[in-house]
Amino acid sequence: MKKENNTDKITRKEAISKMGKYAALTAVGTFAILNPLQATQTSVPPDAGGGPFD
Repeated sequence: MKKENNTDKITRKEAISKMGKYAALTAVGTFAILNPLQATQTSVPPDAGGGPFD
């Protein structure tokens, strides 16, 4: 039998920590790309010059 080399394995705690860092980085990147304040400002159509009864 061949003995396994444990140098490339990480613990569950380390894996969860790394996943948390990637999740935080992804969230920051998403908010930077899809800025909610800028998105709401650009989604409102400009005033077209009044209503039909003005």
